Amino acid sequence: MTKNKQQPILLGCLATEFKTIQAMVAIYCQDHHQTHALCTKCQDFLEYTHTRLDRCPYGENKPTCKECPIHCYKADYKQRSLQIMRYAGPKMLFRHPLLAIRHLLSAKKAVPLKPEANASNRHKRKMTQLR
Repeated sequence: MTKNKQQPILLGCLATEFKTIQAMVAIYCQDHHQTHALCTKCQDFLEYTHTRLDRCPYGENKPTCKECPIHCYKADYKQRSLQIMRYAGPKMLFRHPLLAIRHLLSAKKAVPLKPEANASNRHKRKMTQLR
């Protein structure tokens, strides 16, 4: 997926969350894989997270993944996510302070007990395309 194709799909707080994940993956990949561009493994992880964000049943009311009662990542991607976030999280305060603070604040929001029906970003996008 190209960057141009990804940007208009996720809207609002989902786009901000994806920017945060992109920044974390870039930090992790640069430090662990010694590349300036993302390696194929990290690019694959980013594409997977993009899809999961798009299909999140909470949509715009999405809690942070750590606080979410619905775990939608496959086990290997979840493990990779933990590795990336544990490594890059502390570095985010220095490299991307606004994204880091927004992420920390969103972790403090109350988690909705049950997602509303048809709240996912993907569902809303499909409904607007039908009109």
